[in-house]
Amino acid sequence: MQFPLVLGVSARHAHLCREHMNILFGEGSELHPKKYIGQPGQYSSEEQITLVTAKGEMKLRIIGPLRKYTQLELSFTDARKVGLNPPIRNSGDIKESAGGKLVGPKGEVEITEGVIIAARHIHLYPETAETYGLKDGDIVSIQTNGERALIMNNVLVRAGEGNADEVHIDTDEANACNLDSGMMVEIITK
Repeated sequence: MQFPLVLGVSARHAHLCREHMNILFGEGSELHPKKYIGQPGQYSSEEQITLVTAKGEMKLRIIGPLRKYTQLELSFTDARKVGLNPPIRNSGDIKESAGGKLVGPKGEVEITEGVIIAARHIHLYPETAETYGLKDGDIVSIQTNGERALIMNNVLVRAGEGNADEVHIDTDEANACNLDSGMMVEIITK
């Protein structure tokens, strides 16, 4: 079975926990929405931090709201620029991942883990998942169209409350098959 879904290309970004937000931006500081994104309640904030490693540095926009853990999501190209080799992981799976120094306007913090390459995934409303016989944790494929069409396998389904129908891939994957946010792709269920 196949069904269409809108694509969201995820550029490098950071998610911060309250403790790190306080250190980097000052006690009690808050994020200020710049642009709301596809997932309910999430936004790209005005605030940015700098990831510093032995080989370089890179600015990252913070995605709000604050989370229980700090996680930085890079593409392979981004990671190589700063000399890191983070694992491909599902969001939230940061144990024994890469680390680095985070610098904000008020302070800095060294994280020993939290830098990942986000695994490609799809978010689904519970109703959409039910319609197509899918559940949270299922694995599907994505079929792209156009001159550089391909099939991406091993795509995690994240279904449930707090999700909106959208495919997430990183900038490297989008560039490889000439895709942009807002385009439609086909989801292939097993």
